[in-house]
Amino acid sequence: MSLANTASLRPLYTARQVGELDRRTIAGGVEGFALMQRAASSAWHSVRTRWPQVRSLSVVCGGGNNGGDGHVLAALAAQAGMKVQRIGVKPIDALTGDAARAAALASDAGVGCEAWHDETVFTGEIIVDALLGTGLDGEVRGAYRQAIHAINHAGLPVLAVDIPSGLAADTGAVLGYAVHADATVTFIGDKLGLYTGQAPDHVGEVDFRPLGVKSQAFFDIVPRAFRLNESQLPEAFPPRSRTAHKGHMGHVLVLGGAPGLGGAALIASQAAVRLGAGKVSLATAPEHVSASLTRCPEVMAHGVRGGADVAPLVAQHLGKCDVIVAGPGLGQGAWGQAMLAAALASEKPLVLDADALNLLASRFPFERRDNWVLTPHPGEAARLLGLSVADVEADRPAAVEALRQQRGGRVILKGAGSLIAGPGGLVVCPYGNPGMASGGMGDALSGMLGALLGQQGVSDQSVWLGVLVHALAADRAAQDSGERGLLASDLAFYARRLINP
Repeated sequence: MSLANTASLRPLYTARQVGELDRRTIAGGVEGFALMQRAASSAWHSVRTRWPQVRSLSVVCGGGNNGGDGHVLAALAAQAGMKVQRIGVKPIDALTGDAARAAALASDAGVGCEAWHDETVFTGEIIVDALLGTGLDGEVRGAYRQAIHAINHAGLPVLAVDIPSGLAADTGAVLGYAVHADATVTFIGDKLGLYTGQAPDHVGEVDFRPLGVKSQAFFDIVPRAFRLNESQLPEAFPPRSRTAHKGHMGHVLVLGGAPGLGGAALIASQAAVRLGAGKVSLATAPEHVSASLTRCPEVMAHGVRGGADVAPLVAQHLGKCDVIVAGPGLGQGAWGQAMLAAALASEKPLVLDADALNLLASRFPFERRDNWVLTPHPGEAARLLGLSVADVEADRPAAVEALRQQRGGRVILKGAGSLIAGPGGLVVCPYGNPGMASGGMGDALSGMLGALLGQQGVSDQSVWLGVLVHALAADRAAQDSGERGLLASDLAFYARRLINP
């Protein structure tokens, strides 16, 4: 990725990369225990900032450096006059290195340490999870699993140190069982696994503390991914030229709405109009034309009965449009197949969603293009890759990159923490909410992407912005009226406000 494209984006790293950053920092003259003290101090600051009225803590410590952070935090809390319950899953006399030094520091500060057992009762007002760090690469078992279960069922607020125990730092997958934290304070380099997969259900609010380590100063450690940021929007959507006209703003053609499946194409078309497309045409089954005119008369709707009507469609519209959105309500029958074949036969930029992706998997297994955007959810990604949904979700970054490698262009793997793989690398969107778990959300995204590609051209930036605006629009809608009952058609209104900052 070029610096110009990612200057406003936070870099994200793998656990191994953060370990290397840690190693180089120590080699540069910062003592390892001093870094541990910085981490504990940052975690303590997070506790005081988020829960200023708390007067007691339960700190659950594992056997590694993550546990060491917990021991030092316990000492800091005790020195501040707080009542501290320190719980060790691994006996103190079995600790080594900086973890042993940290445990001794807490003991010297007068903090007792009780061994974890099945009947342990948490006495603090909040729990600090310092059990397992980013080095975990296997399923959580034994006493650690029992401790995580107890933390999750204690009914108390939880702060996770560096990462919720049991969560994979590189993928966001749960390794058997993981802590559900209200907040996570993470150190040195931010981690991709805190923002995708199952992570949004476990990390709570993320508080990143670099501990004085300037990760991007190590140019040979290329970030695994980058995190989209709302601050990108003002620069990306400057005021329009006073002499702009619709011919400058892109012509989007939506192909979709097979007989009986009209709603999806209407949602995509309206989203494209609201995202500023100069012209939007809709090719749909004839019975949906009147509904389109009623819903959004600005969309130029054309009825297509079947394969015989595709050739005139190509002659009249495909040559005039700037980008084609195919898939919303397309169906997998003869009607949808003919429409997709016409789109693929063109050289226009494409946004493919829904049944266009299913047809791509079943009928066009070797089709590859550089000027398209594929937008699969995990089920569609699994069909395209010939994997199970569980395989895709076990390593979402690897899945989206595999699709990008096989099919070219840019690929958006939707879901919590949507991932975008393109020529510039991997990007994650940390926005969105569970209210988006309803029909039509992908259709709205497709229409937004079509509008932005039509206005700004096919680029990483256009695709990032489409995903970002879509997710933020859903968040704004949920803030106003709640997550339950959020409709895909609600997003167009909020998206329009976002692109007019």
